[in-house]
Amino acid sequence: MKNKICCVFNLAPHYRLSIYKLMDEQLECDFYFGDKVDAPIKLLNYSELKGYKSELKNSKILNTSFTWQKGAWKLIFKPYRHYIINGGPNFLANWLILFFAKLLGKKVHSWDHGMKGDPATKYKFFEYYFYKLCDTVFLYGNYSKNVMLNKGFSKEKLVCIYNSLDYERQIEIRQNLLKTKIYEDYFKNDAPVISYIGRIQKSKKIDLLIKAIGSLNSANIPCNLIVIGPNVENENMSDKVTQLNLENNVWFYGPCYDEQLIGDLLYNSDVCVTPGAIGLTAIHAMAYGTPVITSDNFLIHGPEFETITPDVTGDFFKNDNLEDLTLKIKKWINLNQEEQKITKQNAFKVIDDKYNPLYQIEVLKTALK
Repeated sequence: MKNKICCVFNLAPHYRLSIYKLMDEQLECDFYFGDKVDAPIKLLNYSELKGYKSELKNSKILNTSFTWQKGAWKLIFKPYRHYIINGGPNFLANWLILFFAKLLGKKVHSWDHGMKGDPATKYKFFEYYFYKLCDTVFLYGNYSKNVMLNKGFSKEKLVCIYNSLDYERQIEIRQNLLKTKIYEDYFKNDAPVISYIGRIQKSKKIDLLIKAIGSLNSANIPCNLIVIGPNVENENMSDKVTQLNLENNVWFYGPCYDEQLIGDLLYNSDVCVTPGAIGLTAIHAMAYGTPVITSDNFLIHGPEFETITPDVTGDFFKNDNLEDLTLKIKKWINLNQEEQKITKQNAFKVIDDKYNPLYQIEVLKTALK
C-alpha cells in the first residue's frame, strides 16, 4: 500500500469515470467517496474501479455551508504517502487530514476550484490558509490560478488540471457525426437552432434565452430552441413560451443520458447558450464542435467558461442584457458553411488539447512522480 495514492473525494460523479479509471490503472489509487452532496448528481458505478475502498457519509453541519465526512480524517493514519482531497475547506475533515499530514511527513494535494476572488465570499482567510497548507493545488482553470498568484501563492504549488467528461466515448461519436434533419423534422422548418443542455433551474436564466428567441423571431430572424435536461426546480417555462407565441419554435426535449443522441443534438445545433451560470455544459458542447455563449459575469461560472474565446469558440454577452444576448446569438447563427467548419475545428482543439482525461492523467503523473 505504501506506493499507492489515497483519494478522499466528496463524491463520485458519473462524468468523472474516465479520469478515475486512468488513475486507477496508472497511479494505483485507492478511492474513498462521499455519499451525497446538495446537487442531484448521478453517481458512477463503484465496481468499475478496482481501487474503490468505501463510501463515506457526508453530513451537513446545521444550516451552514460546512460538511463533515465521517471517517475521512482517520485515513491519514493508513500507510499512504500521498493524499488527493477535494471538496475544499468546507469539508472540515480535510483540515484534519492536512494537520496530521504535516506531523506525519505526508503530502496532501487538493483538487478543486481554488480561490475565485469574489469579494462577497465569506471566510476568505479560511480559504487562503487551507490552500497554504496543501502541498499542491490542482485547479480546474487559469482564472483561479491568477487570483491565487496575486494572493502570493507560488506558481509551483498551483497546477491547472482542467476538467473532462467521457472523452473517449465522445471522440468515437464525434468521428461518425453527420448533419441530419433531426431539427427540420421536428420544427418543420430549416431555421437555425440554439441549444441548451443542463438542468433547468433559476441560476441558468433560461427565461432570458426564451425572450431572446422571441426577440429574434419578432425581428424576422427565424430560429428555434431546444432545451435538453430535467426541470429540477419546477420552473414554468411553458407559460413563457406561450406568452411569446413560440410554441412552434421551442422544443422541451427533457432529460437525455444517451451520449450518441446528445452528440447528434449538439452537433446539429448552431450554438449552445447558457445565459446564467455555466460549467461542464461548455465542455460538452465543444466536444461536438458547437460554439458556446454565456454571460460575462465570470464569478458565477464554473471554471469551464475558460474554454470560450470570443469570436473563436463562442462569446460572452453583457450579464442579464437581453439586447446584447440577442445580438450575440444573431452573430453565431449567421455563420456561413466555411465559418461553421472553422468554428467546429476550434472547439474540437480546445477539448483535444486540455479538457480530456488523457491530459489530466499526465498532469497528475508529473506532479506526483
